[in-house]
Amino acid sequence: MNYNTLFEKELRQLISEEIERVSDNMANGLSINDIGQYKHEVGRILGLRAALNLCDEVNDILSKR
Repeated sequence: MNYNTLFEKELRQLISEEIERVSDNMANGLSINDIGQYKHEVGRILGLRAALNLCDEVNDILSKR
């Protein structure tokens, strides 16, 4: 594997782990004190998932070149 492939793999892993961590904290009530915090955490999860989707888009674009 080259550096870029390793970088992408590790970045995806870290993003996935963060999604899992935030989701677990929300499910256990550890990070939610009010609706504002809930919305913030949901927004973080959505943003992290969007980042993973953008990685997929980049791979699709590069594979067509």
